[in-house]
Amino acid sequence: MTDMSLLAIGWDPEIRGMLTVVMGVVILIGSIYMVMATNMGSRLAFLVVLTALFGWLMLMGMAWMIYGIGLRGPDPTWEPVPGATVLQSNDALVKAGILPTLPDFPDDATPSEEADAVAVNLIDEGYVVLDKSSPAFGQAQASAGNFLEEEGAFAAGEFEIVEVFDIGGERYPKLNDTFDFFAFWHTPHYVVAEAAPYVAVRVEPGRAPATAEIDETRQRQYVYMIRDLGTRRQPPFVLMIGAGTVFFALCFLLSRRDRILRENLAKPIPPVKAEPTAASETESGEKIGASV
Repeated sequence: MTDMSLLAIGWDPEIRGMLTVVMGVVILIGSIYMVMATNMGSRLAFLVVLTALFGWLMLMGMAWMIYGIGLRGPDPTWEPVPGATVLQSNDALVKAGILPTLPDFPDDATPSEEADAVAVNLIDEGYVVLDKSSPAFGQAQASAGNFLEEEGAFAAGEFEIVEVFDIGGERYPKLNDTFDFFAFWHTPHYVVAEAAPYVAVRVEPGRAPATAEIDETRQRQYVYMIRDLGTRRQPPFVLMIGAGTVFFALCFLLSRRDRILRENLAKPIPPVKAEPTAASETESGEKIGASV
């Protein structure tokens, strides 16, 4: 397995990307370190350059976290509700906890009329019907279509998402609608997508396919999904905290070094008294005796 994994590493983008990062670090940081080392010494220059590097990483992480760009985590997605994703009957809506009870359907009610009654009950329970031109409807529609095809309820092109009912997702805590700076938490966010099957049409070779029409005699199906908010800002937040911790630790070391240096420079220099050594006394005695 290891040998096969190594074979998957190619020049572009793996090796080329690593070499680009290494060369960028060596040229940028190394050149600055060499210039500063000639002015303040190798050890002090290393501390200063390392402090500047982690300070820059902290600022980059802060900018990426605020704007949600750069180093990003997974984006928000619609995830299936375990055990109740595709609901193929009206009774399944009650079993999944979407509705407390079903409305009273007339004996001769068609599936389309039953779906309209279910929609009224969903609105009474607090669900909001999403506008079909809104981005939220498009995201829920795409996710619901994928789940229907994965579960085998419909094949591609055999259905249409006609309505999407939304509930939950409110932010808290907040004082009012304008002051929500500290509203970091959210209530669970759910949607129920209504899927209507198309009328089965036979496609004849050489002729344009007929316009798809909703089959009013077949049961509507529902897709129950919950919103996963993702972790788009988590990686830059971790980078900001980690780099900031190292940055302030290095700043403390530089401040401590300067404080100790100032204390040592402020101390008075004790006078040094030169004392003659034994060798110098012997030499001086020999010179005196020779002169006598």
